[in-house]
Amino acid sequence: MKSASSDRPSSVSPILDTIRSPGDVKAIPADRLPEFAAEIRALLIEALSRTGGHLGPNLGVVELTIALHRVFSTPDDKFVFDVSHQGYVHKLLTGRRDRISTIRQYGGLNGFLLRTESEHDCYGAGHAGTALSAGLGMAKARDLAGAGENVVVVAGDAAFTCGVSFEALNNIAQTTRRFIVVLNDNEWSIAKNVGAIAGYFNRIATHPAFAHIHAQAARFVEQIGGKAARKLVGKMEEGVKNLILPSVIFEELGLRYYGPIDGHDIPLLIQTFEFLKKQEEPVLLHILTQKGKGYAPALEKPDKFHGLGSFKADTGETAAAPLPTYSQILGETLAKFAEKDDKITAITGAMPSGTGLGIFQKACPGRYFDVGIAEEHAALFACGLATRGFKPFLAIYSTFMQRAYDMIIHDMALQNLPVALCMDRAGLSGDDGPTHHGLFDIGYLRHIPNLVHMQPKDEEEFVHMLWTMAHHQAGPIAIRYPRGAGTGATLPAKPILLEIGKAETVREGDRVALFGLGALFPMALETADLLAKQGISAAVINPRWIKPLDTETIVAFAKKSEVLCTFEDHVLHNGFGAGVIEHLNDAGIATPVVRIGWPDQFIEHGTVEILRAKHGLTATAAVEKILARLGS
Repeated sequence: MKSASSDRPSSVSPILDTIRSPGDVKAIPADRLPEFAAEIRALLIEALSRTGGHLGPNLGVVELTIALHRVFSTPDDKFVFDVSHQGYVHKLLTGRRDRISTIRQYGGLNGFLLRTESEHDCYGAGHAGTALSAGLGMAKARDLAGAGENVVVVAGDAAFTCGVSFEALNNIAQTTRRFIVVLNDNEWSIAKNVGAIAGYFNRIATHPAFAHIHAQAARFVEQIGGKAARKLVGKMEEGVKNLILPSVIFEELGLRYYGPIDGHDIPLLIQTFEFLKKQEEPVLLHILTQKGKGYAPALEKPDKFHGLGSFKADTGETAAAPLPTYSQILGETLAKFAEKDDKITAITGAMPSGTGLGIFQKACPGRYFDVGIAEEHAALFACGLATRGFKPFLAIYSTFMQRAYDMIIHDMALQNLPVALCMDRAGLSGDDGPTHHGLFDIGYLRHIPNLVHMQPKDEEEFVHMLWTMAHHQAGPIAIRYPRGAGTGATLPAKPILLEIGKAETVREGDRVALFGLGALFPMALETADLLAKQGISAAVINPRWIKPLDTETIVAFAKKSEVLCTFEDHVLHNGFGAGVIEHLNDAGIATPVVRIGWPDQFIEHGTVEILRAKHGLTATAAVEKILARLGS
């Protein structure tokens, strides 16, 4: 792979090309910092136009990250970025500038912070709401060790819709005296932020007193030090508290509130951080930033440029997808169903575009609910709807549904409530890496009583399954489906109800039986073709149902075949194949089972093709394993 420096003439970014470590940031003349910020934005736009990635969030934190590295010193001081998708600028300033063109590429930089990637990444993440608690743990560890480093948590306003963020806020004041929280307020998570917390932050920023406070803040940082600063702070607080403004929530929780200030004003940020790091009390700095700053396409479409694939740097255009994605099909299909069924509702957690529910929102705005990044609440909210006869479809990525696990067991399944779980990005999520791979949902759902779980082999079957879910009132029902498009199958004009627990035999055979679940069904067909070339007859079965298993079909093929082989885009531990083995063992059937799936490890980032080849999820690997068992 080419490095970013080989792709871009050094003359275009003369300051950035000199940065080898955070110490170099401190040496840049102050009057050249705006030029430095412009270079960073130009490099990000150019590099990510080829690799894709989280462009908008990183364009919004350029000045903030420069200021942090200007005032603090990593790796001794700790920066904990919530989600950490906005950590690209931090990577550029901590010795990884020459590898930025490899970001999210196999063998290259991870799209999130990663402890194993750099000593400057003190905490890895990929899900929202983790930073405050983790950072507080680091601060307390520092106190217990008698050390003196600073701990700075950077959390977007969307992270404050997570319940776990408030759990941390509730404990900060009683846990440590030195702790800095930066509330990066850009009004967006992936989509526009929603709910009372977002409204509260907006009232702070738009209140008539804000202009006065902002002007005072500028004077304040010029007078930093001793009584003068304290006196001015007191005046600002007095004026603010007499209004409905900022510190009410945070100061009642024990954090001294400062702001809001301009998050793109580098001198103001630097002087403010110099002041805050001297404080012997927990503090929260509220900054206002623009997601996508400096790039018109990202400012015009913040949701699109939150995270995207490659694009044209000059226009922001992306290539048109040749086929509709499963997410799009979900939104369009549910909208059609809802035209004739006013009990159908749809819920998501800050991802209307990612889940496809933005389509449903336009068609049925009164029955669409975006609850913000609050998966636990989303699940419980769906349960409440279900108790009153509604049919809630809860669309959340497989990796994020993990956060609602207790609610799925304790509230949905135990009460047998008919909530439909639509788990997008099930299976490998490619370039996003281990925090986003949906490789565990079969394992965490298949043992739960009352729950039905399934996966379609293509888009046509996906629609049939959604129709089945809309008519299933016997308890919770889940569907897993992959990121992106499917096989290009024609969508049915009239969906049909599928028989729950009944697999589909697609091809007959007598020596080997191949059970290809969902996205790996084409691999089962390819394996059958390869075996046929060697004179080995193989049946191909579309299992459809993870729970309940079609035990009748499994037993029938196990009795007449020499080898069974299961294929799943999931870890092998406690996966679909494990369920097949368990049932055959209980039935006293000794037919060997070969399993194709992901190993017992966290899978790195990279293209699906590369990672499948590396970890043995190919038809060729399946044939080798099958032949070994046939010959035994």
